[in-house]
Amino acid sequence: MLTVFAAASQTSGYYGGYGMHGLCWFDPTYILVIIGIVITLIASANVKNTFAKYDKVRSRRGITGAECARRILDANGLYNIQIQHISGELSDNFNPKTGIVSLSDSTFNSASIAALGVAAHECGHAVQHAVGYSPIKIRNSIVPVVNICSYAAIPLIFIGIILSQTGLSMFGVILYCSVLAFQLVTIPTETNASARALQTLEGMALLDEDELKGARKVLTAAAMTYFVSAASTALTILRFVLIIMGNSRSNRK
Repeated sequence: MLTVFAAASQTSGYYGGYGMHGLCWFDPTYILVIIGIVITLIASANVKNTFAKYDKVRSRRGITGAECARRILDANGLYNIQIQHISGELSDNFNPKTGIVSLSDSTFNSASIAALGVAAHECGHAVQHAVGYSPIKIRNSIVPVVNICSYAAIPLIFIGIILSQTGLSMFGVILYCSVLAFQLVTIPTETNASARALQTLEGMALLDEDELKGARKVLTAAAMTYFVSAASTALTILRFVLIIMGNSRSNRK
């Protein structure tokens, strides 16, 4: 997202209305860039701080994230799903193509409340695929289209601005909206995986009630990053529109 913001800022020299002779010395739309960066940094810091806090709290059962994941998968009949260790922190994921739940350094061998929450969340995604959860099916189906649209969008926006072709630029913006659509579909997918995780941790008595509060805070902080990501993309789209409209007004003068 920061790359997109940086790319957008490079268009300032191609539209008028904000400076002499079409050159931009002060671009008021930079406030959108600043807002996007600030909320992204806040959300990221909140996830890290919340995880770090509950990563220091060992669960009473003393089972590791890997053991927790195996129990949850087996309880749902997903014996074919494998669990592997990957390097990094908070790089946990589930790959439906390989059928592997990957748990990071901070999760795989850790018996903390945070680790169990994250492990259960990734298993939640595996369960979603197994039961045919609609939002995740939609998200996966639109990935190829979103990839094509996102790659084509930025060049079309820039070319349209350079050539003063408002229609072309706006078409690029419409294509870029596919990224926002993907992120919006991702939100219920992630929140549902977290809800499944908390229900499972409680139902299987893997965490006690007071421990569940900590796991909930970790998963809620993580979920907020998806809302922030969508908000940042919306701000980027708004900035593109403002730049294009500013350029169009300048050309009519």
